Amino acid sequence: MLEVNSISKKFGDFQAVNQVSFKANQGEVLGFLGPNGAGKSTTMKMITGFLDATEGDATICGKSIQEDTLEAQRNLGYVPENAPLYEEMFVREFLEFIAKMREVEESLIEERVNKVIKMCALEAVEFQKLETLSKGYKRRVSLAQSLVHDPKVLILDEPTDGLDPNQKHDVRELIKELAKEKCILISTHILEEVEEVCDRCIIIGEGEKLFEGTPSELKSKSDKGRIQDVFRAITTGSELQGVAL
Repeated sequence: MLEVNSISKKFGDFQAVNQVSFKANQGEVLGFLGPNGAGKSTTMKMITGFLDATEGDATICGKSIQEDTLEAQRNLGYVPENAPLYEEMFVREFLEFIAKMREVEESLIEERVNKVIKMCALEAVEFQKLETLSKGYKRRVSLAQSLVHDPKVLILDEPTDGLDPNQKHDVRELIKELAKEKCILISTHILEEVEEVCDRCIIIGEGEKLFEGTPSELKSKSDKGRIQDVFRAITTGSELQGVAL
């Protein structure tokens, strides 16, 4: 469903992402990890077509994001970090607008909007303006807009950022439920989220892929079974006691 082939991005002389490749399939949640500035968001923006790649390509359900952008994006739902919203619109009005932009059939818009409002627990605020919402509710609206056209592939950049512990739990449960029918790529800096939600994970640092495997394989590299120890060792290139790289 999602295939990334040697994708790279340069900004002038700066190599932000260098030859990153991976695949993810239906029914799978793939975690995308790395320290700040590692190239996670840049890679996601290239995969979704919001940023042109310098080299390489990504395919969404067999459609090239470089050569067949609109067809690829029709199968894609995207929640960017700090996702912009139309603050002057009401929540339901905004989701109806996105549904129309996403070419949802007119007869199905109300049904699809009702469904994502329920899925993302937005019933209490659906008739409020977006500018009045808390950061947590805005994040849930961002997730809802990515789902309104029922995409096959979801790209979620820090989807639980700004949520309280209960909201984080609810979103993680929603991601696991959605993964039964979709392919999901999730960027996160919360390592416990990787263990709870992800089937596999990728770690990048300085724009290059440093690790790919299951959370269990990652934990097994530490004598104490602690992902954070292995993550720190991999991303800093240092040798830590009890960590075998």
